[in-house]
Amino acid sequence: MYAVVLLVCCSWVALLCPSVQAYENLALKKSAWQSSTWRSYTAERAVDGRYTDLWWNGGQCAGSVERKTAEWWVDLGGVKYIHHVFIQYATGNWVWDENNDYTGYFLGFSVYISNTTNKEDGVLCFRDTSYTRATIPNPVNITCPYHGRYVIYYNNRTHPPYPEGYSKYVYIELCEVEVYGCPTPGRYGENCSLLCPENCHCDVIGKTCVECVPGYKGHLCYEECAGHTYGLECKQSCGNCSGGVECDHVTGSCPKGCDAGLYGDKCDFECGGHTYGLGCNQSCGNCSGGVQCDHVTGICPNGCVAGMSGDKCDLECGGHTYGLECKQSCGNCSGGVQCDHVTGSCPKGCDAGLYGDKCDLECDGHTYGLGCNQSCGNCSGGVQCDHVTGICPNGCVAGMSGDKCDLECGGHTYGLECKQSCGNCSGGVQCDHVTGICPKGCDAGLYGDKCDLECDGHTYGLGCNQSCGNCSGGVQCDHVTGICPNGCVAGMSGDKCDLECAGHTYGVECKQSCGNCSGGVQCDHVTGICPNGCDAGMYGDRCDLECGGHTYGLGCKQSCGNCSGGVQCDLVTGICPNGCVAGMSGEKCDLECAGRTYGVECKQSCGNCSGGVQCDHVTGNCPNGCDAGMYGDRCDLECGGHTYGLGCKQSCGNCSGGVQCDLVTGICPNGCVAGMSGEKCDLECAGRTYGVECKQSCGNCSGGVQCDHVTGNCPNGCDAGMYGDRCDLACDSYTYGVECKEVCGNCSNGIPCHHVDGSCPSGCDAGAYGATCKQSCGNCSTGEPCHHVDGSCPSGCVAGAYGVTCKESCGNCSNGDTCNDVDGSCPYGCDVGVYGKTCDKACQSGRYGLSCAKDCGQNCQGCNRFNGVCEFGCHPGWTGTFCEKKSNYVFRYFL
Repeated sequence: MYAVVLLVCCSWVALLCPSVQAYENLALKKSAWQSSTWRSYTAERAVDGRYTDLWWNGGQCAGSVERKTAEWWVDLGGVKYIHHVFIQYATGNWVWDENNDYTGYFLGFSVYISNTTNKEDGVLCFRDTSYTRATIPNPVNITCPYHGRYVIYYNNRTHPPYPEGYSKYVYIELCEVEVYGCPTPGRYGENCSLLCPENCHCDVIGKTCVECVPGYKGHLCYEECAGHTYGLECKQSCGNCSGGVECDHVTGSCPKGCDAGLYGDKCDFECGGHTYGLGCNQSCGNCSGGVQCDHVTGICPNGCVAGMSGDKCDLECGGHTYGLECKQSCGNCSGGVQCDHVTGSCPKGCDAGLYGDKCDLECDGHTYGLGCNQSCGNCSGGVQCDHVTGICPNGCVAGMSGDKCDLECGGHTYGLECKQSCGNCSGGVQCDHVTGICPKGCDAGLYGDKCDLECDGHTYGLGCNQSCGNCSGGVQCDHVTGICPNGCVAGMSGDKCDLECAGHTYGVECKQSCGNCSGGVQCDHVTGICPNGCDAGMYGDRCDLECGGHTYGLGCKQSCGNCSGGVQCDLVTGICPNGCVAGMSGEKCDLECAGRTYGVECKQSCGNCSGGVQCDHVTGNCPNGCDAGMYGDRCDLECGGHTYGLGCKQSCGNCSGGVQCDLVTGICPNGCVAGMSGEKCDLECAGRTYGVECKQSCGNCSGGVQCDHVTGNCPNGCDAGMYGDRCDLACDSYTYGVECKEVCGNCSNGIPCHHVDGSCPSGCDAGAYGATCKQSCGNCSTGEPCHHVDGSCPSGCVAGAYGVTCKESCGNCSNGDTCNDVDGSCPYGCDVGVYGKTCDKACQSGRYGLSCAKDCGQNCQGCNRFNGVCEFGCHPGWTGTFCEKKSNYVFRYFL
C-alpha cells in the first residue's frame, strides 16, 4: 500500500488559506440537516447563497437551540472531489472581536468529510484547538482536499473545563457554508478540466491518487486485486471459490460457484440449517443436540439423536434396538416386529403377560395374560401371580383354594388352605370361608364372630345380654345361669349379688355402719358416703374428719385464712387465736387496712400517692402513681437525674453547671448552659443570638440565616465580603465577594478594593477602567489613559484604531486612508479587492476592484479580486486576459 500525501496551503495545523481557487460551490441549495432548529431557521438557510445580513434572526442564517452539542451537515448529492470549505458564522451585525458573544459559540468547531451522515465514518479536515475570542477568523476558508458526499460541521461543550472564552453551550448560527470543488467525479485541477487516472480518486489539486476505486491498487490504481483479495484497497479476502479460482477483484463473487460446504456470492458462508456438501443441497438434520453437521462431509461431531446411527446419522436403529447410539433393546413386541427406532414402543401391542409402550413390563397389579386383562388377586402374601399363566407361586390367601386361588372354602372349613373348622354357629350353618364368622349369631353362653368365646365381662345367657357384674373378686358369673361362685362385692347380697345393703349398713356382706351423716340419713351402701353432707365442723365423704386448711363451719365452706403464723382458726366460729397477718384486722382477720395505713396491725402510714388515694394494704405501694416530684413503688423518693414532674418523666438537662432542676416545676436555679434560654432552659437561642444567656450576636451569615445557637458558626457560609466560621471577619489581602475568592482589579495607588463588590474607592490605575478596574484601555490617541469608568478615549484613537474604546482595527481604506475612529468607516471608500462598511471583507465571487464595485467578465470562470484578470480560466470558446475574445480553437475531451 502506498502512502498518500495531501498537499495543502499554509500548514496542517491551520488548514486555512489566504485565497481561494476557481472551483464550483457544490453545496449551493443542496439538502441540509441540523441536530436542532430554532423556530423557522432551518439548516437549508446556510446553503441558500444569502449572507448579507449576519444577524441570527435576519432570515439568512441557520439557527439551533441551546445544547451541549451542535451538528450540521450538507448532502452534496453524491461523492464529490472537494478543494476547500468556506464558513460564514453569524456576527449579529456587530464588530467581530473578543467582545462579540458569537465568537464564544464558534470556538472549538470541527469540519469533517464523510460518505455517510456519521462523522466518525469520514475524515477530520479541521478542528479548532488554539483560537481565542480575539483571534478566531470569520469568515474562514478551510482547505480540505478529500472526496466525500457529506460535509459536517460539529461543535460541543461536553468535557469541561473549557478554555477561556468558550461559551457554556453551543449554537449552530451558520449564515453560509460553501463547499468548493469539482462537480464531476474523476476531475482535478484549477478548472476541474483534467482527468484523474482510471480507477483513481485523485487529489483535487494534483494527480496523486488519494484512494483507488474498489478492486484496484497501486500508486496510480492500475493493478487489479489478486491473491484472493478484492474490494476497497484490496483489504477483503475471498471465500473458497470452486476449483480454487480467483474471485472477482471488485465484488469478491465466485464465478463458478463454491467449494463443498460453502455458499453465498462470495462463498464466505458455511452451510447451515442442517445442510452440507456441494451447494449445501444435502441434509443432515439428525445430529445430537440439534448441532450443525460438518458443512463439508455431513458427519455429526457429537453423535446422533436417539434412534439414528451412522457417521451422518442417516440410518434408523434396527435389529430390535432403539434410542441413543441404538444401544437399548426392544421388548417383546407382538409377532416379533421391530419396535420404534426412537422410543422403543411396539406398534401392534405386546406378547401375553407383558404391557407398556415398549412391552418391557410384566403384568402386575394381580393381572396376567394377553393385554394383562385377566385377574388373579387371591395369591398368598399379595404376591403377583405368574404374568402369563395366572398360577399363584406360594399358594392362596385365607379362604381360597385351587392353582389360581379362585375357589372358596366349603364343608364347614375356612382360613388358609381351608384347614380351620367353623365354631358353634346358631342353627349349624356354614361360617364365612375366610374369617370363620357365624352369619346368624351363636348358641347361648357364647359370643364372638366365630362363636368360640364364652360370655365374660359380667354377662351371661343368650347373646351374653344379661348382667351379673357384682361377684366377689370381680370373677365372672356362670356364663349360662349368672350365679356368683364366691359371693358378692361390698354393698351387694343375694345368689346373683343383685341386692344393695340397707338398714344404715354398707360394705362387704353389709357388716359396716354409716358415719355422722347430716339428718341421720342412710349412707351409700358400698362406700358409706353421706349423700347430703356432714354436721357442722366435720367433712369427708363419710363425715369422719374435722375442718382444716383454714376453713370452718357447716361443710367447712367458710374461710379464715388470714390468721397470724398461718394457724388454723376455730373450726366452728372461725376466730383467729393469735391475731392477723400484715394488712388485715378484725377477730376473723377478714378486714383490709384502711385510712391510709398498711402492714402488721395496720400501724404503717402510706407515702405520697397521687390524688391522696389509699396505698396497698399489705405492701404500701401506690396504685395510681405518685404526686409530682416523687417516684418509687411507695412514692417516698424525690426525682433526680435531671428529671421533674409527674412520674419524673420530664427532662431538664440544660441547667448551668449540670445541677438538678426543681423536682416539681423544672426551673433551673442558676440559669442555663450556653445556647439555651427560658426558666426551664428548654429554648434554643434565636433572633440571631447565641452563647451564654443568648447575649452574643451572630455574624453576617449567608441569606441572614440563624447561626448555631451554641457556637455562633454560620451553617451555609457568609455574606459577600465576609469570612470566618462566624462570618465576622471582612475580606482582606486585596480580595472581595463570596468566600473572598474574587481578586481586586488595578485600583489607584494599589489600595485594596471594597471587600463586598470589588469597587475601587479612589478609581483605577492608568490603563484600566470599569467598576472593578479589571478592563484594559484600548489604543487611545497620544497614549493617554482612557476614561476609568467606560474605557472611552477622551481625545480619540490612534491612527488605525476605532470604536468607543479604540479596540477595533481599521480595514483596507482607499489610498491607505485612516478610517473614522468612531465607527471604522472609510471616508473615501475601500481599497481594491475589499468591500463593506469597514472595508474588511474580500470581494465576493464575480466582483473585483475598488470597493468590489466591478463585475468580472461574463465569460470568466473567476477573476482576480484586485485587477479583474481571469486567472482561473475562461468559459469554452473564449480567451484573453479578461476572456473578452472569441477563441478560434475548440478543445474536446472524452470521458
